[in-house]
Amino acid sequence: MERSKEKNGEDHQNAACGCTPDDTASGAGFSCGQDSCRACHHKKTPRSEAELKSLKNRLNRISGQLSGISRMLDDNRYCGDILTQVAAVESALQSFGYLILKEHMETCVVEEVQNGNTQIVEEAFELIRKLK
Repeated sequence: MERSKEKNGEDHQNAACGCTPDDTASGAGFSCGQDSCRACHHKKTPRSEAELKSLKNRLNRISGQLSGISRMLDDNRYCGDILTQVAAVESALQSFGYLILKEHMETCVVEEVQNGNTQIVEEAFELIRKLK
C-alpha cells in the first residue's frame, strides 16, 4: 500500500527530499533530482559517456529491428520471416537487460551491501526474476 500512496502523492508531501507532486513537470510522477529519494523512487546511476553511447547504440539497433518488422508487415512478408525477426528482437532486448543487470550488480548492489543495506539483495533477486 505504501507504493500506491507514494504514487498518488499522499506520502510524498512529507518526503525527506522536500518535493511535492507540484514539483514535477508532468505531474505523473515524482523526481526531485536527489539520487536516493525513496519517495520519488527515482535513483540515478552515473555512466561514462562510452557506456551510455554503447547502450544507446544497442537500443537504436533494437528500435531499427522493430521498424523492420513493421515494414515486413506492411509488405505482407511471410509469417516465418517475421517470427524470426521477432525472436532476434527478443534476444537483443534480453541481452540488453542482462548488460544493465550486470552493471547494477557490479555497482549499485555491491555499494549498497558495503553500506550495510542487505535489503538490496531482495531487490536484485526480484529484478533477476523479472528478466528471466
